[in-house]
Amino acid sequence: MQICVIGAGAIGGLMGAKLALAGEEITFIEREGPHLAAINKNGLKLLMHDGEELLVRDFRAIADMEKAGTQDLVIIAVKAYQIPSLAPAMRVLFGPETVVLTIQNGIPWWYFYKHGGEFDGRCIETVDPNGEINANIEPERIIGCVVYPAAAVVAPGVIKHVEGNRFPVGELDGSHSDRVERISQTLSKAGFKSFVLDDIRSESWLKAWGNLSFNPISALTQATLVDICQFTPTRELAARMMEEAQAIANKLGIQFRHTIEKRIAGAESVGKHKTSMLQDVEAGRELEIEALVGAVVELGRLTHTPTPHIDAIYACTKLLDKIMREQSAGIGLNNVA
Repeated sequence: MQICVIGAGAIGGLMGAKLALAGEEITFIEREGPHLAAINKNGLKLLMHDGEELLVRDFRAIADMEKAGTQDLVIIAVKAYQIPSLAPAMRVLFGPETVVLTIQNGIPWWYFYKHGGEFDGRCIETVDPNGEINANIEPERIIGCVVYPAAAVVAPGVIKHVEGNRFPVGELDGSHSDRVERISQTLSKAGFKSFVLDDIRSESWLKAWGNLSFNPISALTQATLVDICQFTPTRELAARMMEEAQAIANKLGIQFRHTIEKRIAGAESVGKHKTSMLQDVEAGRELEIEALVGAVVELGRLTHTPTPHIDAIYACTKLLDKIMREQSAGIGLNNVA
């Protein structure tokens, strides 16, 4: 299968490298810089959680989408806020049967496509504010995917896999189509645990449930997952945010298969892992606020659900992002002896 992975970062790099090892024809699209240069010079090194080291070279890594050619599968592995500016250029990758797999955290722009009910077809404006994504990526192409592995780019061309290997996938209408079955099998062949879900939105909410709380709290406090979960005030804050999100999801027909305490315990078990948003803070990168938090606020307004705790954290994280961009720098705590 010809597969284009847009973004060779922590998750995109992990997926693409493992798919390449499984014999798929992989093209990475990565912006010019040290990471792309290192990948092309030395290959992509994976440091797996069990101590195994993998060096992958059998792929293409380029910056220009126009050089990639038509693809069978396009995996969008960049941050949600990057997609609107990239969506028009992606069209050169699409043929009549090209499938687009979205692996962003949070609430996706396509959430209400084939959703049914009063909001059917509505776009999530906080994620796609000007409609650029919806205008350039036909919803019919999309298959949803929920990402459970944790990973990080620890040096140019080097990705450390922290834990997890699940990539459940699903058609937006809940059908078990040939194409979604094929993608699940392809991911499984690459060593991931992938299965087809009847309701990809419920799984997206389960992941977003933790992300909307743990990510911004970690960004604001610079604490790891275990630190947040074992400090009573932040554990309770995360639980209140999750309660508000659960109320929204319930109004949209979503029922969670786990309790809040079980979801928090799962995050605690990951240990001293820095969330993706905390990694972005330390690196001085733009924060992925809207898909993780802003979209939930939008859905709260849409369903007339109060979200005071989420609103407060959303405002504080937005201000943090504003200050970082004004200073063009990351923010980190100095170790004090």
